Parts: sequence; structure tokens; C-alpha cells
Amino acid sequence: MARYTGPQTKIARKFGEAIFGDDKAFEKRNYPPGQHGLAKKRGKKSEYAVQLMEKQKAKYTYGILEKQFRNLYEKAAASKGVTGEILLQLCEARLDNVVFRMGIAPSRRAARQIVSHRHITVNGELVNIPSYHLKAGDKVAVREKSKSLDTIERSLSNSAHVYEWITWNNDTKEGTFVSVPARLQIPENIKEQLIVELYNK
Repeated sequence: MARYTGPQTKIARKFGEAIFGDDKAFEKRNYPPGQHGLAKKRGKKSEYAVQLMEKQKAKYTYGILEKQFRNLYEKAAASKGVTGEILLQLCEARLDNVVFRMGIAPSRRAARQIVSHRHITVNGELVNIPSYHLKAGDKVAVREKSKSLDTIERSLSNSAHVYEWITWNNDTKEGTFVSVPARLQIPENIKEQLIVELYNK
């Protein structure tokens, strides 16, 4: 299965929330896609359908394919602590996600491109793997040759989010992944326990 690259608003409407960030098109049509989107759907979704929908929402939100997502789940399940919380923490520790959180890119999709196109360094070394797992204390920076890129400059100028577990210096274009975020510090509206229940079936 290839990574989804189609209209993001359509996916946001499927889940009933702007999972990819601010979306003017979603605000205008925040009902399910399709000709019967506005019609009230009958019938209650099965437990499996609800769990599956939550997993799909998490995968779309972070831009992760099924094989990668299952690997993250298995890693979380083998770790000490609450599996669902650790799963989200592993998603948050991905390089593409942190590049997005730091404001270097306006979306995770854009962050993956920026990383893949060799614009980002970790601890001074060039890293072009979006799924690269960061550890507490890692330094993430925009490569010297890429600091004047319009897309990066524009994204940073529009960035207003501040996260306790990340620091960012706009002058040097460098930030620090200070620590793994606690669940309360992760703003995504994902019911991770439903995902754990699905994989445990």
C-alpha cells in the first residue's frame, strides 16, 4: 500500500475533524464526503469499526503506513508502561513529526519532503529518513545551505505553537528534542486505547 497523497480535506471529513491542521475547506464542509454526506446515517458502528477508524485516523495524522505502524505498536507493547501512550510517544519522536512541531514545515507531509530532500541535520549530521527516531537531547537543525529556503522561512514565520518538550532558536534555525512528551502534552485527538484493543484481537 502506497502512502496517501490525495486531498487531505476528504480524509479530514471522513473523521469529522481537521486532523491535518487548519483547513478552510473542511470548515465549510465538515460532514462526511460523498453524495449522502449530509444525510444522517442509520445504524450503530460495530466495536471493530470504531477501533479500525481510530487506527486509520492515527496513521493518517502521522503519515505512517500499516507495516511501520504495526512495528511501532509492537515496540510499544514490548516496552514498560502504558502501550497506547508509548505508541503515540514513538509517533511524536519521529524526525518528520518533530520538524513539523518545531515549525520548520507547515504540515507533516511537508516535513517528510524537507527531511527527504536533505535539508535537516540531527546532532550535526545530515539525516534524510523521515521515520528516524529521536532521543531526548538530540539537536535538530536546518542545514546551513537550506536556511534561506522560502518554504522554511514562510513556515517558521507562521508558526505559533509552543511545546514544552521542544526548544527552538529561530536565529540559528536549531532546536532540541528535550524529552519524550507526556500524553497530556500531545494535542492529537486520538483514543489510543481503541488501537491497542484492535491489535490485541
